Amino acid sequence: MFRKLVVAIASAVALVGAGSGVAVAAPPVTLGGGSGITLGDNGQDIFDCTLTTIGNDAAGRLVGLTAAHCGSPGMTVKAEYDLAAGSVGRIVSTNERLDYAVIEFDRGKVVPVNRVGNVTITGLGAPAGFPNIACKEGRTTGNTCGIVWGDVFGSQETWTQVCVIEGDSGAPLVVGTTLVAMVNAYLLAPCAGPEVGTNIDVIMADINGRGGPGAGFRPI
Repeated sequence: MFRKLVVAIASAVALVGAGSGVAVAAPPVTLGGGSGITLGDNGQDIFDCTLTTIGNDAAGRLVGLTAAHCGSPGMTVKAEYDLAAGSVGRIVSTNERLDYAVIEFDRGKVVPVNRVGNVTITGLGAPAGFPNIACKEGRTTGNTCGIVWGDVFGSQETWTQVCVIEGDSGAPLVVGTTLVAMVNAYLLAPCAGPEVGTNIDVIMADINGRGGPGAGFRPI
């Protein structure tokens, strides 16, 4: 699978009161499935990817998902549209084989939403099959839709004709308002397809089996 990621540069700003030199905390950022996120390490912003979904796990933690090739455990997560707000979460676990990462967010720094652009997520569902039409919301190409080919090789992945390019990694793939898969890669050429993504039921089964952050996840 051909995977590329985009490099972003960090910026920071402090708000100063009238002559007091007191820094004011940045307002919370708004994030949902389809939001652009920037992942970094040791204060440096490195990769731009897409948030798959956000919600609460069984322990009441605010968590989200993205692709594992976007970052490793411990890496910081920022809202791409507001890098000045600083880190709002961290990757806490990954599964390289299924290519997903679990993010734990700081609840005081994030306003979670279930709609970004033209994609709304109201629940998680079983894999889609031919000839359904699926859509995704990605930080690079926005909202695109295409026919579903299904799980071509029985490898726990869904193939579609949805247009994706670098930076769309992690984007939610939905049928209607049901999240069915995570965008992980494209084959052949960008936007020529096919797009390949791990089925969300497979991801959730693995997270629940492991326990810890993300187990018992429900989207906002």
